[in-house]
Amino acid sequence: MTQEQTVVHLLRHGEVHNPGKILYGRLPGFRLSSDGEAMADKAAAWLAGRDVTHLVSSPLERAQQTARPLAETLDLPVSIDERLIEAGNAFEGMNVAGGGVGVFGAPRNWWKLRNPFQPSWGEPYVEIAARMLAAVEAARDAARGSAAVLVSHQLPIWTLRLHLEGRRYVHDPRRRQCGLASVTSLTYEGNRFVGLSYAEPAGTTDSDAVPGA
Repeated sequence: MTQEQTVVHLLRHGEVHNPGKILYGRLPGFRLSSDGEAMADKAAAWLAGRDVTHLVSSPLERAQQTARPLAETLDLPVSIDERLIEAGNAFEGMNVAGGGVGVFGAPRNWWKLRNPFQPSWGEPYVEIAARMLAAVEAARDAARGSAAVLVSHQLPIWTLRLHLEGRRYVHDPRRRQCGLASVTSLTYEGNRFVGLSYAEPAGTTDSDAVPGA
């Protein structure tokens, strides 16, 4: 017997106003830029016809702003799930510029970079994957037979994708397929994960965007 199909869409937030190019992580006060607001509108338009019955956001402001246009379009409440929050990072608030400056150019930070497999500078990948999977499964259960949208952040979404695809967590941040306001869609038949697709309704992210933001 065919199981009912449920789709959980993982929506990354739009562009953030961040002229200093710092790694803002979980810091308060970082809102969408005007371009980021337009990205959220485009993502909402793309998702509007996909039978979305459940909408959840990370507690961070930029994620809630990204969820707002879809909530207004579909007249849905936005639930907050702490498990969707950005990954913890010891370099929060620091500049991430290259050329021997910023995070990677300061010798005091090198000890924190000692183990990329964990990673040693932040929340362990295995813990990110576990909390994200729990949030996805809760949303799947709440939207049985339809679709849910979860608004989160680049590294948590990408880490969960690596987990579901059975790939190693260690990776080059520049190679993440998780652009601004992108949608990573997980399809379930009953409780079984059966496939994944990816879309960029707001267009391709600029190559100079801050990794992991």
